[in-house]
Amino acid sequence: MTEIEVTKMDGQNRLELREIRLGDFEGILIGHAQDAEHATGCTAVIAPEGMCAAVDVRGGGPASRETALLQPLASAERIHAIVLSGGSAFGLEAGCGAAEFLEERGIGFETGFAKVPLVCQSCIYDLGVGSAAVRPDKKMGRAACADAFSGAHCHAEGNVGAGTGATVGKARGAGYMMKSGLGAYAVQFGELQIGALAVVNALGDIFDAGSGRKIAGMLNEDGSGFADCQAELCRMLAGCGDENLFAAQPSSNTTLTVVLTNGSFNKMELQRVASAAHNGYARTIRPVHTSADGDSIYAASTCRAAANLDVAVMLAAEVTAQAVNRAARAAEPAYGLQSCRSMGL
Repeated sequence: MTEIEVTKMDGQNRLELREIRLGDFEGILIGHAQDAEHATGCTAVIAPEGMCAAVDVRGGGPASRETALLQPLASAERIHAIVLSGGSAFGLEAGCGAAEFLEERGIGFETGFAKVPLVCQSCIYDLGVGSAAVRPDKKMGRAACADAFSGAHCHAEGNVGAGTGATVGKARGAGYMMKSGLGAYAVQFGELQIGALAVVNALGDIFDAGSGRKIAGMLNEDGSGFADCQAELCRMLAGCGDENLFAAQPSSNTTLTVVLTNGSFNKMELQRVASAAHNGYARTIRPVHTSADGDSIYAASTCRAAANLDVAVMLAAEVTAQAVNRAARAAEPAYGLQSCRSMGL
């Protein structure tokens, strides 16, 4: 990522953009749980004191919970957790487990009769990687929350949590795809902290944000290098008339990201942050936002620091692109699939 320095007119108080760790954000807890044998898992991003949040869904096939709460006209000003999981729509059960866990700790929206944790969730499709019969459930959702409160794996990346069964480059099916995973990247500029946690389960190929070089995706016939996923999809759809990818592809694909910041932004402003963060997808995933993807980006803030919205908007795209790249690079080969690491990329 390009380094930025800003010097005021008097030559004092130089601001520098520096890399920090997403898991160290004050007021945010990150945890994971997974079933490595069956290639699925979930990740919980928790704000015990609440976080203001928005979401921008660009893919044509999302599986989600409570995202309507994040619309600017919705009454809820803060939510308490965002859960990312495998299992497609079946994995939404993990969010129920997260809500139960938080309720037991007195975290939630006070209704007068009970505190109701406001938990949003999005899922990737990983049913074709391990066992389609094993999906994240309440127990796994609770386990991810417990891990978040322990702080034991807040910096984990790769084959962990919702990234356990993540794969990329699927135009020709499972025989040509590669293993991906979960990645995180964060920076600080003055008092503003902003970072992204990405689960990369894209239909398309993954490219380095700086050089434009392909680092993961659809393999060629002998698995020694890459083929072009986008070109393959164009050829495939040329004979499908008006049928879209959601109907033509036997499986679904999704890249999910949570952009986190401490900037004091409201839901409408965070909507702009989430929308801009999709530019990070455009820089690193090709093709992206297809009808066979459920691509979604949350933007959430603890609202602890005064910050410039335009700076946050610009940095959101950068940290998202870096998190996508890290998700590909941190993945280990698994389930008979090669990864960026195993190919020495």
